Amino acid sequence: MEDNIGGSLTKMPTKLKDTLEKVRKLDNRSNSDLLIEFYEYLRAARTSERYQSDILKVLVKFSEFVDDNLIDVQKKEQVIAFLNTKVKNKEEDPDERWITTWNDYLWRIKYFYRWLYNVKKNENIDNFILTEPSNWITPIFVQIKKIKTKRLSPYLESELWEKEEIISIIKYEPYSRNKATHAYVGSECTTS
Repeated sequence: MEDNIGGSLTKMPTKLKDTLEKVRKLDNRSNSDLLIEFYEYLRAARTSERYQSDILKVLVKFSEFVDDNLIDVQKKEQVIAFLNTKVKNKEEDPDERWITTWNDYLWRIKYFYRWLYNVKKNENIDNFILTEPSNWITPIFVQIKKIKTKRLSPYLESELWEKEEIISIIKYEPYSRNKATHAYVGSECTTS
């Protein structure tokens, strides 16, 4: 799979190619162009292609939801209304896994707007301190707190391995270091 974005020819996995196609097909041309520019930033920042695809997928959904220019979004309510489309009731999601999705979408949207306000809007300013994400200022309308989950672990009890299961895979591990790690983890487990 090859694609020519921003003048450079790159090979990319199908998922990223498909995501970029969705970006290009957005009805709002301004949002499409802005997201391609953000993609170019992510590439220049040497993020993984999966990371690029995952963040762009969320931003495509957000763009379709707000039905406005992303650059014009200025209210917390707009962001929260989108995030709340991920909320599920107790019957649909008794473990409240939707909270993880809600928080994941929040940080991706927050990252985009931090880039927009600290890099994109300041691209003509020679202020290199803004190039480091740790120095970026978060716009007020995306200063939204994560939802705390009541779950102790993101895994269900049935998804956790028992001591015997962990120890049983050691013989298949080709690397001594990994064998030692599995053995240590297995020794720390308590059987139920």
